[in-house]
Amino acid sequence: MRHLVREAGLERQISVDSAGTAGYHTGEPPDRRARAAGKRRGVEIAGAARQFQRADWQRFDYVLAMDRSNHDDLAALAPNPDALAKLKLLCSFDPASPGGADVPDPYYGGDDGFDHVLDLCFSACKPLLERIRREHGL
Repeated sequence: MRHLVREAGLERQISVDSAGTAGYHTGEPPDRRARAAGKRRGVEIAGAARQFQRADWQRFDYVLAMDRSNHDDLAALAPNPDALAKLKLLCSFDPASPGGADVPDPYYGGDDGFDHVLDLCFSACKPLLERIRREHGL
């Protein structure tokens, strides 16, 4: 999503962040296979892992989960119905994706799993960005 926002010249208007529901890898850079998959597409995958914080409900208009398990974990953390309304599965923004589809965790597979995940993310993030642009007049 950061890549698409940067390409659209909307970095000042749209803030993108990533966080996990658990703190297993806090402070670590992205997996080398994810960075390599991004590099093959001309996409920089950078940053450091962090755990989702309660304040994130206020900081962001959208809270996106990659899969149903993380969606359910985040839903349990929502402080109120307004926060819960921000929570969506990422693939729900891809019109070609079946309802309730997950982005699989590629961690225990091969390099091709990271390429597949990037394909799924681009397929969902492009229409998401268009929705954000429409909703916010960008």
